[in-house]
Amino acid sequence: MAKNLEVSYLLDFYGELLTQKQHDFLVYYYDEDLSLSEIAENEGITRQGVRDAIKRAESQLFDMESKLGIAAKFSELSKGLDEIKDCANEIYEYNLNHSLSREINDNTAKIISLAEYLKQQ
Repeated sequence: MAKNLEVSYLLDFYGELLTQKQHDFLVYYYDEDLSLSEIAENEGITRQGVRDAIKRAESQLFDMESKLGIAAKFSELSKGLDEIKDCANEIYEYNLNHSLSREINDNTAKIISLAEYLKQQ
């Protein structure tokens, strides 16, 4: 994963644990694509001050992820739910094409719905 995407991803998980300034600077820099100079001008501080705050915040995000691993676990869970949905879809389609059991179609539809619901939580 590219660093920009990785920081944005980690910010979604751990952003509330940063100071408000650190959070805001990362959002400005990574999500809103503002330059260090633009952030510095908007915040009334030096470009170097913005850079230092961003580097500290990035370091904290990566440190939290290395200790807690929540983002990695979520990513694995998401992949697993996608696999469950894919398998359930295959069963559903096979069963539908071969007219085997309405109960199987109902249960696979429930599995797909539940996997989609859990992925959005």
